Amino acid sequence: MNWEMLTGLIGGVGLFVLGMTLMTDGLKIAAGKALRHILEHSMNTRTRALGSGFLITSMVQSSSAVTVAIIGFVNAGLIKLSQSIWVIYGSNVGTTMTGWLVALLGFHINIQLMALPAIGVGMLIKLIAKSDRHAAYGLALTGFGVLFLGIDILKGTFANVEHVFDLQILAGDGFIHLLVFLGVGFLMTLLMQSSSASMALTLTAAGSGLIPLEAAAAMVIGSNLGTTSTAVIAAIGATSNAKRVAASHVIFNLVTGAVALLILPLLLWLVSQVSHASDSSTYIATVLALFHTVFNILGVLLMWFFTSRMIKYLKTCFVAAEEDEANPRYLDATLVNTPELAHQALNLELRRVAGMVSNMAKDAISTEASQSQRLQRDLYVVTKLVDAIGDFINRLQQAEVPEYLSPSFIKALASARYFIEVADSAHQVDLAQSGQSPKLTEELHAAINEFRKQAVAAVEMEKFDAEHFDLEDIKKVIIELKAAYESLKSQLLRQGTLGYVPVRQVVATIELLKNTERLAKEMLKGMISLYEFATLPERPTEEDIDSEEPDEQEKESLKQ
Repeated sequence: MNWEMLTGLIGGVGLFVLGMTLMTDGLKIAAGKALRHILEHSMNTRTRALGSGFLITSMVQSSSAVTVAIIGFVNAGLIKLSQSIWVIYGSNVGTTMTGWLVALLGFHINIQLMALPAIGVGMLIKLIAKSDRHAAYGLALTGFGVLFLGIDILKGTFANVEHVFDLQILAGDGFIHLLVFLGVGFLMTLLMQSSSASMALTLTAAGSGLIPLEAAAAMVIGSNLGTTSTAVIAAIGATSNAKRVAASHVIFNLVTGAVALLILPLLLWLVSQVSHASDSSTYIATVLALFHTVFNILGVLLMWFFTSRMIKYLKTCFVAAEEDEANPRYLDATLVNTPELAHQALNLELRRVAGMVSNMAKDAISTEASQSQRLQRDLYVVTKLVDAIGDFINRLQQAEVPEYLSPSFIKALASARYFIEVADSAHQVDLAQSGQSPKLTEELHAAINEFRKQAVAAVEMEKFDAEHFDLEDIKKVIIELKAAYESLKSQLLRQGTLGYVPVRQVVATIELLKNTERLAKEMLKGMISLYEFATLPERPTEEDIDSEEPDEQEKESLKQ
């Protein structure tokens, strides 16, 4: 292969991948809200989840992007593991649309007549668009043109390669030769991290007569297997559910690829009977595109009856990380570039921390026996989780967070700070309480026990959901706790002055009650911050943005 052919191959692949990236990014931005709506509301059944995966991947032309997004949705708690697996199946079928684009358009028309105007018009739209959504459509159209320009270069390159040497020598009739080409397809996808680019190379090579049909079909199977690498990479260091989603993707592709390889001659014969085209290059590309679609649909049919058992099995795997309470369950690195999903994940993780510190506080307040060892362990867990939440928010702030969302993450940090103070105070209250042998009057004992019940009731308000959360009630409870503490403090000082209680005991008990009051108050403040964070503001429309600019009178009132 001479230098001209090598640069043509590298440049063609580069343009194809660049075009696919531009088109994918553009469509994801333009249809981002619609994609989220589909994922949240269109997955009640396995059929709907399957259709959603197919539709989304057909739109964005990247099964890898959809797989990574699905992992993020699962960790954000928006969809269940069982739903995500069927979306993955649909995504595998949806990614076969790339082959159809190449087969039906790439070999049938004068590509440059379509590609160059698409690039020009797309960039013009992007430059003059007034909204991000319209600019994204222009970017997608530009990517569409660049993608097919890359296909045109690949076609020309493979046409020249055919005259230099014949790769059919590598293709023999044996099963070993098919495995070799399967490995080539897998390796191409692994290196380029794009099954679409690998498919384009395979179809153009087969359409140019460089490799025989069976060898090209084996490369298509290998390319399909290669897509699992993205999911595996995305799941490294991720949560347990992320690993389960990745594992289901690997299992599906392995089963599908194995069956397709075993019945390869039969499948090729069947699809060749369906395909009809006059031009031989178009015929071969159409057969391969149809083959790719058929064996993925066959894989879905095969897994239809076994997926429930597979899910049960996967739930028994990857449990070590979840058993470690100090490991976040909802925060995942894949969510950083999707702020709304990151918001949901943070809310779930903070609710989890709130439950932990609430239990710590109740145990410290209401149990006179020492809980020091367990509370010390819980304090370590909460500290690790709060550190993880802080790191996650820092990564979010470094990404492009929409302006309307940015203030809410400050509330998340405030909530996490309050909760770590509650955990630390609970440990201190437990130590102080277990070290005392109070010598108090019955009247004071009754009053202190009532105060403890009041503090526990305040801490238990953590269980309230958004519908029952009343900010005024919370503030009222904080005021009542302060008043109850001041009343008890006065009683203790009076009893100490009269000599009914030792002065040292008065000081120690006041300190304990002060810590208890502060503990309950910090818990309630943390819940207020969490509620304010969880109340996600609506994404402003362009009309809202135009109308949000305050007039002079409003600016003056805001200053006040």
